Amino acid sequence: MNVVSDPKTIASGSALSPEANRAAALAAATGVLTVDLDAVVANWRKLESRSVPTECAAVVKANAYGCGVGPIVRALVAAGCKTFFVATIDEARAARAASALPKIYVLNGCFQNCGDAFAELDCKPVIGDLNELAEWDVFCRRTGWAGGAAIHIDTGMNRLGLSLEDAHGLVPRINAGNHGITLVMSHLACAEDLHNPMNARQAANFREIAHLYTGVPASLANSSGTFLGPQFQFDLMRPGAALYGVNPTPEADNPMQPVVCLKTRIVQIRNVERGESVGYGAIWTARRPTKLAIVSTGYADGYFRAAGGADGVRSAEVIVAGQRCPIAGRISMDLMAVDITDLPDKAARRGQMATLLGEGITVDELAHHFGTIGYEVLTSLGRRYARVYTGGTAVPAEAASPSP
Repeated sequence: MNVVSDPKTIASGSALSPEANRAAALAAATGVLTVDLDAVVANWRKLESRSVPTECAAVVKANAYGCGVGPIVRALVAAGCKTFFVATIDEARAARAASALPKIYVLNGCFQNCGDAFAELDCKPVIGDLNELAEWDVFCRRTGWAGGAAIHIDTGMNRLGLSLEDAHGLVPRINAGNHGITLVMSHLACAEDLHNPMNARQAANFREIAHLYTGVPASLANSSGTFLGPQFQFDLMRPGAALYGVNPTPEADNPMQPVVCLKTRIVQIRNVERGESVGYGAIWTARRPTKLAIVSTGYADGYFRAAGGADGVRSAEVIVAGQRCPIAGRISMDLMAVDITDLPDKAARRGQMATLLGEGITVDELAHHFGTIGYEVLTSLGRRYARVYTGGTAVPAEAASPSP
């Protein structure tokens, strides 16, 4: 199994080898975030198997949902993924640095006078406005660039995309040929809700347009849309969060493999007496003599303040010495307190790692305690963690750290 870590420099001008530097960085790290590339590939293949003969792309925006765009792109390209989606041109640059092979679409489109960046990276804007399309056409005529672009149709999200009326207005351009449009797409607003009637309305609206755009591949399904049935899959699916272990079917068991494991170090063991309070606001009170593990992660690291404990309120849990333990008091910026009173004596010690995500604690479980969704949990994971990648293809050490 291949393991590569984020090469955090120990000291300027260090004479240690890269391997020794990485080992020293891990030994000193207060938190380690491990990404299982084999699990990402397995999730992509599971989604791909549901869509044959539809192509299965991969959404790697927001630094591959916090998991690291370079390693993720390389692993999925090696597995056979041919098309990727990002949000911005900077993200396209990071994805292209990982591989020269795939198609890359930029979901947020392009601005005036930025066409050269798309041509340089050989990536395609997803255009959602007629003015934007006109600007893109001017660039293509001026430069002779023929890399193509996607057209985004708004079928009910009311976020990005051409109106249905404007989309119909482009049909003569499609019929004339040599139109420069390589994909037509829309985005489902309620795909995670299997029975929401908006899904069928959006699919019907999009099917009407896709039928008129003769010869242009069509894409509608996101992660959850993949599970709505073949009528939502069209020519290309665009899963994102499901690749990283988020449940795309909230009404049923999660069909995806977990991808991320987060462990963070215990910096102190301390005892508090019955009746003493813990943390900011003194909202948690010890009901018995209590042993606490102070853990080196807080809301600055993406562990939301909402997950803390208060008197009469159930908190999130942390795994210490193989056992789930509740958080005591509020989450601080850099620290949290965990009640380890029920652990065997000396089961926990200073410097030991506790598990915040993984070993049965899922992204969706944390999202519940955070009061949000798994997408936000993953994309909030802090930059202070050392990143470690397991499985997948070989990942150059210098490319293993998260992109800015």
